[in-house]
Amino acid sequence: MGQRPLEGIKVVEVSMWAFVPSCGAVLADWGASVTKVEPATGDPMRGLNYAGIAPGHGGFTFMYEIFNRGKRNVAMDLTADGATDLLYKMVEDADVFLISLLPAARRKLKVDIDDIRAINPKIIYAVGSGQGAFGDDAEKGGYDSISFWARSGIASAVTPNDLPYPLQMPGGAFGDGTSGAIFAGGIAAALLMRANTGEGSVVDGSLMATAMWALQPGIVGSTLIGVDELPKMTRNAVPNPLVNTYRTSDHRYLQLCMLQGQRYWPGFCTAMGAPELVEHPDFATDALRFANIDACIAAVDAVFAKFTFEEACAALATQGGQWDIVQKAGELPRDRAAIANGYTQDVDYGDGRVLKMVSTPVQFDRKPSPISPAPALGAHTDEVMAEIGLDEEAIIMAKVAGILL
Repeated sequence: MGQRPLEGIKVVEVSMWAFVPSCGAVLADWGASVTKVEPATGDPMRGLNYAGIAPGHGGFTFMYEIFNRGKRNVAMDLTADGATDLLYKMVEDADVFLISLLPAARRKLKVDIDDIRAINPKIIYAVGSGQGAFGDDAEKGGYDSISFWARSGIASAVTPNDLPYPLQMPGGAFGDGTSGAIFAGGIAAALLMRANTGEGSVVDGSLMATAMWALQPGIVGSTLIGVDELPKMTRNAVPNPLVNTYRTSDHRYLQLCMLQGQRYWPGFCTAMGAPELVEHPDFATDALRFANIDACIAAVDAVFAKFTFEEACAALATQGGQWDIVQKAGELPRDRAAIANGYTQDVDYGDGRVLKMVSTPVQFDRKPSPISPAPALGAHTDEVMAEIGLDEEAIIMAKVAGILL
């Protein structure tokens, strides 16, 4: 692709774990120059053992890589005397200051809103949090498993009533990546506003707010009718048998989403070799299918049980209703739509290592934003310090003083 939309934008990031780093990764993919400041011990994500995959497996700590790709890296102890002065120099000509530290830490380190704006009044100050900037929980930390998944109502909403405990998230950083992408969009909007008005702004994003946005049909609907939670959908508690999941003879699954049941019922039944169901006295209309939902789903179950996965896909492709396959995460890089649209990329580290990563979910000029590798700890410390005016001797002295790695 040609010029990326955020080329020329400079971002200074002070963050850890996944939510805010994922935002920085999106900004970097979109062309911004993102410099992440980490302590000498590194972002804790560098040491994360995820799903039994140890740090360094295959040459990567992959959870760090995917949320820090495309950035530069400065190793700096912000608690050391003189460190804040160096950070301020980095911020002087920056467009965005991106941070995940809690309010108490921001105040202690003198990197809160007023501190940074005193150095650069037009900067976009972007802070990611668990629950938001206001209220009794503003000082409280958050992770996506608690702020995004549990507190938001999502965990309860997806958990069947007969399970003794709420379901866990389907994967690590599940809420972080989504929240970070939305946060990046907010920062881009703030940059546009500054271009139009000349004024910087404060951008707040939180894990809880993103989750509530995702769950808003449940939140608004339950509030409207005065209940804590809408009834949970199960396979046999649906109004339309053509909006459901079905299993094939080889134990694969297909998801139907034919919201206009009456429109698609005849074509579906014919395509699946069951024309007798079209005018069946119990299933011929939307109202009848709903009234006899258990029997209707059982009949459709029996139809799918006669087909292998490939056979069912071929049959469904001949009718006009909407459907798709249920896949596992490891199958997605081989998905034909993912391949055709560049939804994953092989990121070459230049030393024989290649890591497959997922592209940012928005494309410009119909091309995926290119991904570059995540940096080693302190990989750009000397380079960035030289850019802000330190000579070689000053850089060495800062390292001796414990400010820089």
